[in-house]
Amino acid sequence: MPAWSLAQDADTKATPPEQADSEPPIPPPAADDKTTNSESTDDAALVEITPELNNAVRRGMAYLASQQNDDGSFGTHPRYGHNVAITGLCALAFMADGHLPGRGEYGDVVANALDFVLDNTNDNGVIAAETSHGPMYGHGFATLFLGEIYGMGGTTEEDPRLREALVKAVQLIVKTQNEEGGWRYNPVPEDADVSVTICQVMALRSARNAGIKVPKETIDRAVEYVRNCQNPDGGFRYMTNVGTSAWPRSAAGVATLYYAGIYEDDSITRGLDYLTRTASPGTRRQQAHYFYGNYYAAQAMFLAGDDYWDKWWPPTREELIARQDPNSGAWVDQHSGGPYGTAMALIVLQMPKRYLPIFQK
Repeated sequence: MPAWSLAQDADTKATPPEQADSEPPIPPPAADDKTTNSESTDDAALVEITPELNNAVRRGMAYLASQQNDDGSFGTHPRYGHNVAITGLCALAFMADGHLPGRGEYGDVVANALDFVLDNTNDNGVIAAETSHGPMYGHGFATLFLGEIYGMGGTTEEDPRLREALVKAVQLIVKTQNEEGGWRYNPVPEDADVSVTICQVMALRSARNAGIKVPKETIDRAVEYVRNCQNPDGGFRYMTNVGTSAWPRSAAGVATLYYAGIYEDDSITRGLDYLTRTASPGTRRQQAHYFYGNYYAAQAMFLAGDDYWDKWWPPTREELIARQDPNSGAWVDQHSGGPYGTAMALIVLQMPKRYLPIFQK
């Protein structure tokens, strides 16, 4: 993943891959032996994608597709049904296997999700639907979805509408950054917390990867904010002035720095060491923010690479597979329901496939 530089702020979109009319999903990017169930390595722990993983993904996607509503959103949860954040995450779960509009078994599912997100993009750039746990949470995840599908060349007929929505969404994020350098629940530049901030930084990274202009100053200020949230133990607190370290938000903090283009830094080393000490797979019982924490911890270790990833991935993979419901194929989050938990688990399990541009180094 390239560092964030002034030279890459230009508002130009990379030429998308040629879109065929055929059914199969897009081919995966080139990968080393660890990305397949190859017999070329003597260390089975380094095989990233196993038959058991593929079976879990197949069952999870079948469940997730069954949860899509007529309007393109997912689930009927009283608080999180018809939600742009969960819809974006669900679509990313299918895209992580190469499914795009017109491509793959679940291409129509992704297309319908895109319609829902675009239909809920307001003139001022805010992406929000009828249910929301803080508009900027939904906005961040939905913008990430738009950036990824735009960057993958995953649509043609919707391209002008998609690009306009993505540009406005990015401008909204830039405009609502607070004086500390972060973001919080509402699209106004007031408070900030690490959790909402990572949503925005990841969305901005995706948009920049797709050729949308993102000011470097915005990213520099976000980096300063996240660094100011780090505790002496290497973990991250919720806000600059309050909170103890906790592994879910600490994982988000490390991921934020990586997506901001910071790759070799004492803050990252201390954050990774904190995660290794406190959140290694097998120690994180089913608890609040379990899927959220896994989502960001896997990204942090994936981006760290080398021994961090090699030691983290096999037990994480097996832990998630073991938690899948044997009947429905879902992963149910105790707070946000089945579509959310399943989408998060599927994105993590398919990270080694490297289909999504955000996971391509």
